[in-house]
Amino acid sequence: MDRHFTATGYVVIDNSILLHFHPKVKMWLPPGGHIELNEDPNQAVIREVYEETSIKVELISDSEKFNFDYPKSLIPPEHILIEDIDDPVDGFHQHIDLIYYCKPINPQQVLPKEWVAIDRDQLLNNSHYPIVISTDVRKIGVSAIEKITKL
Repeated sequence: MDRHFTATGYVVIDNSILLHFHPKVKMWLPPGGHIELNEDPNQAVIREVYEETSIKVELISDSEKFNFDYPKSLIPPEHILIEDIDDPVDGFHQHIDLIYYCKPINPQQVLPKEWVAIDRDQLLNNSHYPIVISTDVRKIGVSAIEKITKL
């Protein structure tokens, strides 16, 4: 089976996460996409968030990061998921999805077009009608909000 490496960023703004309706997979998802050739996962998630939302982010992690001269130490993902993808163009494959928590470098007041902010209470209570959000996105979204707001 084909597997692709992807990186996803849960962008936390004002106790909410950013989601958009992904037309290809018909789901509400945070920004993310494929890790490109010669790109590390940290670069990929920062690029994907910016390409999709025009928001520059920093990655947030409480994992210990070593600053060696060599080798370079990356910020680790919060989670790694394997997702089945039934793509009409690329066919059935899986994504090995590296999940990161992010916050804007320069928070902006206006959300990018086609993006919605779903807050922690809406995620916990599954009360974001008429938007249907999968369990994994809701639970990881709550985790991202709780982690970033505690920092």
